[in-house]
Amino acid sequence: MMPHVRLAKHDDLSEVEGIVSRAYSPYVERIGQNPGSMADDYCILIGSGCVHVVEIDGRVQAILVLIPEASTLLLGNIAVEPSAQGMGLGGRLLNYAEQVARTLGYRAIRLYTNEAMTENIVLYNRIGYAETHRAEEHGLKRVHMTKSLA
Repeated sequence: MMPHVRLAKHDDLSEVEGIVSRAYSPYVERIGQNPGSMADDYCILIGSGCVHVVEIDGRVQAILVLIPEASTLLLGNIAVEPSAQGMGLGGRLLNYAEQVARTLGYRAIRLYTNEAMTENIVLYNRIGYAETHRAEEHGLKRVHMTKSLA
């Protein structure tokens, strides 16, 4: 069955939290603490209509958090179930995020990632994101990046 992107429902909460935990747990040792995405309140984010999921054969396999801001759309999190990694779901969600941003009238999309997640920084640079600054927030060293959609 083809992957289907939809807004998350409250019934998806445990699957969303599980995917985030499994996708980010390999980074805990590298960072020295849980990545920020592991501490987010997904119940509130789902209730706010900010969480999108990729469903395949009735099972959630990936999640995307998009948070509207004044001048940009924040890509707050993207996580893929480890057993589904390599299927192109992350790339599909990155494209979907840009499509949503354009539909909402944004000229830019932004994100941040931990500086220890070097492979993410390389990926985001490769697909057009530019580093804007680095900052320590909540004890996490983050790299902030923006992509122009104009």
